[in-house]
Amino acid sequence: MRGRSGWTTLLRMKLPRWTGPVLLVAALAGGAFLAYEGLAPRPRSPEVSYTLLNGSQKHSGQWNGKVMLVNFWATSCTTCVAEMPEVVATYEKFKGRGFDTLAVAMSYDPPAYVANFVETRKLPFSVAIDNTGEVAKSFGKVQLTPTTFLINKRGEIVKRYVGAPDFAALHGIIEKLLAEG
Repeated sequence: MRGRSGWTTLLRMKLPRWTGPVLLVAALAGGAFLAYEGLAPRPRSPEVSYTLLNGSQKHSGQWNGKVMLVNFWATSCTTCVAEMPEVVATYEKFKGRGFDTLAVAMSYDPPAYVANFVETRKLPFSVAIDNTGEVAKSFGKVQLTPTTFLINKRGEIVKRYVGAPDFAALHGIIEKLLAEG
């Protein structure tokens, strides 16, 4: 979109007829493209099976009705290690209200390192080791860490963060998602 005026791009887009007034009002408010983005259907979370650090088998179907934070991370990732206390704090703040967290260790992360990290930092949420890389592949070939997905109660991906999220803003979104029916 860069290099063209927003209006030129907007006029070339093939949008449903009813979106015109919505986009015009949003444009006047300074957020035309964000407004349309909010109307688009959200992608569904992939159906995945995974193994937790304790050896138990789980499936993403168990997330139904919950707001989920799925965090792809590695013990060798300094940003991942730095953000983990905030991920823990987020889990602790919302866990009793239908919120859960899954930390997915990347396939290249040695299981012994992951187990040590989880134990020494007393991570309170589920931790999976993606030995085959299938979970990361299912979420769109996640390669950069940290990559975090926020999923609503209906199993739709609401946000994808590459790098550490703004946790205050993330908490605001989680509050809204938890309030949804």
